[in-house]
Amino acid sequence: MSPPVCPAARLPHPAHRRLAWACAFALSLCAAQAMAQDASDFDVAEPEADTVAPPDARTGGKLLLTAGVSQVEGSGGGGLTPWALIGGYGEAGQFGASAYITRIDVSDYSLHSYGALLGVYDRIELSVSRQVFDTENVGAALGLGEGFEIRQDTLGVKVKLFGDAELEQDSWVPQVALGVQRKRNDRGALLGAIGARDDRGTDVYLSATKLYLAQGLLVNGTLRYTEANQFGILGFGGDRREGRSLQYEGSVAWLLNRRLAVGAEYRTKPNNLAIADEDDAWDVFVAWTPNRHLALTLAYVDLGNIVIADDQRGVYASVQVGF
Repeated sequence: MSPPVCPAARLPHPAHRRLAWACAFALSLCAAQAMAQDASDFDVAEPEADTVAPPDARTGGKLLLTAGVSQVEGSGGGGLTPWALIGGYGEAGQFGASAYITRIDVSDYSLHSYGALLGVYDRIELSVSRQVFDTENVGAALGLGEGFEIRQDTLGVKVKLFGDAELEQDSWVPQVALGVQRKRNDRGALLGAIGARDDRGTDVYLSATKLYLAQGLLVNGTLRYTEANQFGILGFGGDRREGRSLQYEGSVAWLLNRRLAVGAEYRTKPNNLAIADEDDAWDVFVAWTPNRHLALTLAYVDLGNIVIADDQRGVYASVQVGF
C-alpha cells in the first residue's frame, strides 16, 4: 500500500509562490517593452547599416526567435519538446551556442535543469545537460527524506536531414531533424525498488518544423521512441511495460513580433510503472528575446500525476544566453 501524502505536501512552498510571482512580473515588464517597440512584425528586409550592426560572419545569422530556447533535456526547441531547428543563431558555415538554466515548480515537486549546446554550420547540434528533481515533502512521506533529490545527466546529438524552416518559405516541405538523447540517472537502487528496469536509456526522436514568416507562425511535430519514465527521472522501462514505445509531441508558437512569442506544447509519455499512472505533459508559454544573446521564457506547465501526487501543475521559468 502506498503511504498517504502528508497534507503539507499538497501546498506549494511560499518560496515557490514568490518565485512564480517574481517571474510573472519580470516577464510582463519584458513583454510590455517588446510590444511598445516598433516591431514591424516580420518584415525580413535588410536593416539599415547605421541602426543595426551586421552579424558576425562566423555566428549569429538567423532571425530572432528562430533558434528556439532550451528544452528541459537540453536540446534546442521549446521547453518540453525539441524542434528540428539547430540551436544557436549560426547559419550554414557558422557556429552557434547557448547555455541555459530552467526551474519548474509544481504542486509537490521542483525540477532544475541546466546545460549548454553547440550548433555547427546549422547542420549538427551537440548538447549536454543535467536535471535535478527535488521530491520536497513527498520525499519525507515516502521515507526518503524531505528534499531527496534525483539527478540525471543527458547528452544529446541532433542532425538536420533536409529542409530549411527559415529560408524555404515558398516550399511546403518542413525542416526535418533526427536526434538522440542519452540519459543516465544516479539513483539506480531506488529506481529498481519502484519497478524501473534500468537507470540509463536512450531516446531517439524525429522532429519536423515549419516556419511561416508571413503569418508569424511556427508549427512543430516530434515522434519520440523512448522507455523513459517521467523524462528518465524515474528510470527506464518498468514492471507494467518493458521496452520502448512511440510517443508524440507537438508545439505551436505565434510570433507576435521579432522579439516576442506565445504558444503551447503537448508531450505524451510512456506508462511503464505499476506504482502510478503517468500522465501526458503540456504547457502554455511566452518567450521574449531582446537580442541574439538572451532569451527569457515563462510558462504554465501541467505534468500530471507523479508517483503518489496528482495534478502536478505550476510555473516553468527559463533563462538562456548565447549567440
